[in-house]
Amino acid sequence: MENIENNNRLDEKAMDYVENIVDNNKVSHVETNLSKRQLKRAKKTEKWLERKCEKRKLERAKAREKRAFARANNINLGPSRKALKRSTMAESSCKLTVTIDLSFDNLMIDKDIAKLIKQILRCYALNRRAIAPLQFSLTSFNGKSKQEMEKHNGYEHWDVKFECDSYKSIYPKDKIVYLTSESENVIDRLDHSCIYVIGGLVDHNSHKGLCHQLATESGIKHGRLPLDKFLLMKARKVLTVDHVFEILLRVTEGKTWQEAFLQVLPERKQAQPIVSPTKTTEEYNQTDDIEIEQNCDKDMCNIENVFKQD
Repeated sequence: MENIENNNRLDEKAMDYVENIVDNNKVSHVETNLSKRQLKRAKKTEKWLERKCEKRKLERAKAREKRAFARANNINLGPSRKALKRSTMAESSCKLTVTIDLSFDNLMIDKDIAKLIKQILRCYALNRRAIAPLQFSLTSFNGKSKQEMEKHNGYEHWDVKFECDSYKSIYPKDKIVYLTSESENVIDRLDHSCIYVIGGLVDHNSHKGLCHQLATESGIKHGRLPLDKFLLMKARKVLTVDHVFEILLRVTEGKTWQEAFLQVLPERKQAQPIVSPTKTTEEYNQTDDIEIEQNCDKDMCNIENVFKQD
């Protein structure tokens, strides 16, 4: 916690420096108050601000070239901009609500908050391109996450509900389901009358079980995705915010849990489909142990028969 607070103080001083440059073009009186590390970070932010508009122009030019190439070669780039404008949450046939809980800003350094916002941007892009978008919202949107989001011009006009209050004060308590990998409750099917909450926390496993703990203490229902039921995984079963969001989206689009998992999960997870989805990962491990014991018994019998013959 102390390291996080120190890093955040560094960033606040650096941003003060950048604001002075942008607004007043006065550098010398601020530089003397900054350490080398703060000054380096501030100058990096300054360069980013200077390149921001130019970079945006290059991105738009590349997008135009990509669309022109696709039209010339009959390549499908997905729904058009006009179609996307008609595909809104209000008009969507899908009424499943998914919200991201942004109440963990004080547990993350600014670098991890920036990673979280990138994951949220991908959630928005996925939902925006869906034929039937989820009812998508951000709750507790009032801290450093909001400051980081403000770097993206026009976000206020996105088809997302931005809520300053906690999800607990917005949605009915008996309808909330907090998604956490530590939960013993496996979700077999999605209930469109429920509100599914994803914890907005990028912590590299340093706050393991926190979302589950908070949901339990608040008396809120919790559940986990049925990964064990459909996949064999050697890697950790903790997923990123955008992966959880996309899995829920794909299931609402008609895919099975297994199809959604295999489509969304990255190769580093080394996920392998279970042929018979009635068996869990633990049951498969037990089956393997039984087979090993049976093979050992057979080997012992063969060895005894050889000795008897001798």
